[in-house]
Amino acid sequence: MAYPSVSRNRRRLACVLLLLFVVSGIGLAVCADPLSPSAKDRQIALTVTSLLKREHLSKHKLDDEISQRSFDMFLKSLDSMKLYFYQSDIDGFAAQKDELDDAIRRGDVKFAYDVFKVYLQRLDERVRLADELLAMKHDFTVDEQLAVDRDALQWPKNEAEARERWRQRIKYDLLVLKTDDKQGAEATEKLSRRYQSFAKRMHQIDDEELLEMYLTAMTTSFDPHTTYMAPSTLENFDIAMRLELEGIGAALQAEDGYTVVKEIIPGGAADKDGRLKPGDKIVGVGQAQGEIEDVVDLKLGDVVKLIRGKKGTVVRLQIVPAESVDRKIIDITRATIELKDKEARAQVFEAGTGAGGKAYKIGVIDLPSFYMDMAGARIGLPNFKSTTRDVRRILDRFTEQGVDAVVLDLRRNGGGSLQEAINLTGLFIDRGPVVQVKDSDGRITPYNDIEAGTAWEGPLVVLISKFSASASEILAGAIQDYGRGLIVGDHATHGKGTVQSLMDLTQTLFRLPNMEPLGALKITMQQFYRPSGASTQNRGVASDVELPSLTTHLDVGEKDLDYPVAFDQVEPLKFPKLGYVNDAIINQLQLQSAQRRKDSEDFRKVLENIARYNDQKDRKFVTLNEEKFMKERAELNADKEEEKKIEELNESNGLEIKRDYYLDEALAIAADYLSQLRAAPAGQAVQVIQPGGTARTN
Repeated sequence: MAYPSVSRNRRRLACVLLLLFVVSGIGLAVCADPLSPSAKDRQIALTVTSLLKREHLSKHKLDDEISQRSFDMFLKSLDSMKLYFYQSDIDGFAAQKDELDDAIRRGDVKFAYDVFKVYLQRLDERVRLADELLAMKHDFTVDEQLAVDRDALQWPKNEAEARERWRQRIKYDLLVLKTDDKQGAEATEKLSRRYQSFAKRMHQIDDEELLEMYLTAMTTSFDPHTTYMAPSTLENFDIAMRLELEGIGAALQAEDGYTVVKEIIPGGAADKDGRLKPGDKIVGVGQAQGEIEDVVDLKLGDVVKLIRGKKGTVVRLQIVPAESVDRKIIDITRATIELKDKEARAQVFEAGTGAGGKAYKIGVIDLPSFYMDMAGARIGLPNFKSTTRDVRRILDRFTEQGVDAVVLDLRRNGGGSLQEAINLTGLFIDRGPVVQVKDSDGRITPYNDIEAGTAWEGPLVVLISKFSASASEILAGAIQDYGRGLIVGDHATHGKGTVQSLMDLTQTLFRLPNMEPLGALKITMQQFYRPSGASTQNRGVASDVELPSLTTHLDVGEKDLDYPVAFDQVEPLKFPKLGYVNDAIINQLQLQSAQRRKDSEDFRKVLENIARYNDQKDRKFVTLNEEKFMKERAELNADKEEEKKIEELNESNGLEIKRDYYLDEALAIAADYLSQLRAAPAGQAVQVIQPGGTARTN
């Protein structure tokens, strides 16, 4: 429900939600609009503020500055493009702008309820207005523009200004639908349904979700990664880390009031059943016995609660297939699902020309995250899920296959377990510091790889993008500092150089099992630094060989977020330079890659798209003249390009690694790298790699 804007891709990144079905109770409470804070809300707010005061890295006081930031962040979360509230509403809220810190220290979150009540009222008014405007005839030959820069917008002062803003908004939405060949009655009906469905979902927000939204507005005023997780959010976080769940094995998304199947998880119950397909709409859900409940316009989280359940139980889904309008009912038996598409996967490709005219064998490892079954690790399970274990097995297999070089693909890896990042780096270096961590008291602690030996001694290429964050940057930074391998990809990684700890509020308060869950605070408590002493915060890890990509230009880096921690440095540690990389090698690889890309039609198109995207992304207005609008969209749709890149982060493409022009270039760079290493003259301080991955130094 928002106009395109410079920050839109950041919201997409944060909001793309592929909810997976997990174990829990099945019953749903009937939700009404939140009315007033509860004693539980007060308890949670008091605990969160206490932890922030004691534990946050910045030691920032909960003061008027945080109060004002929280005020702005909460309003932005509700009305990012100033479509709903009047200026008079904002003026009324602003009377408490400097008092929110004092209130929340008392556990008082009534402000959230007061604002949300007005928000729902305005939302209902705007939906009625939208239906009225959709019934009107619009002139698309007029030269007028829609403002899309939030900072330049003001909240409407009266009903006339609100009406004008929504008239322009509807013209824009109709033009967007027309680019998808939807127009006339089909387009107006679709938009009416979209607006009404959004309003219904907002009315379904419960007290727990409102509290999460409000407290997160406050916690992210300290830094972008400190967030309050309600119990249901915490449950989903745990699943993402252990890569195992019980359910039907599907990923869903909300679309104009419908719950749509985004992806079928390979090997899951739905995959084995075979009847549920991507694009199908789920319109009703029932258990093994009883009635099927209509879920159209039900918020996505509540649909998930109805569908998920224990293995061996049956769920009945009423669906409208993607290519049909006829409803049908299918039953699926829930099962345990390992998220194989979210764990490390590998494939061997051939590229370049080695000794005897044979192509080099290059093993590619796609690593979507640094996952670890935290619960399993805590209770000492011998085979808990671990990134390092999985990658070690892959590297052992590569050695058996006679692989010449390894490409570790971290382009869609947003981080995960710090310990797994350290352990995984240790597979490529023989003991030594991997990362330094500074706490809120300024104490600096080095974390070393303490295990002797390596799992892979051959050439290593690490593929990165602006989406490679946190734990990915720890590994990439250490590999670069040691001179252990090449960093290839976007100009630099994301730039997240902070460490978060997860603090369970129930355990913090009571330290007793079986208490009512209160959620958790994910809090920034430390900042990490490379062995060389440089932070990755706001700067990331720069690539040795940069490849043109639209992702470099998206405003999704740490420095693009609100209130990031500042960059700084600490003293470097002592560690060996391994000599796999030097400036001469990098310069030569850059030249060879540039020459190939010069002759590549695919990379030529990428450069053209980047130029057009940069022209469009910083615009403050978009035309509502149909002829001009369609011409711009024909050249490049910046919003679609952003959306496409975000979606690519969440698409598994099955269990195979897709070989495209970009990966082909990475493989070619790896082959060039191998050729240079093996041709190095005697006395040059680089590693010479023998077939099978054995290294010796000239």
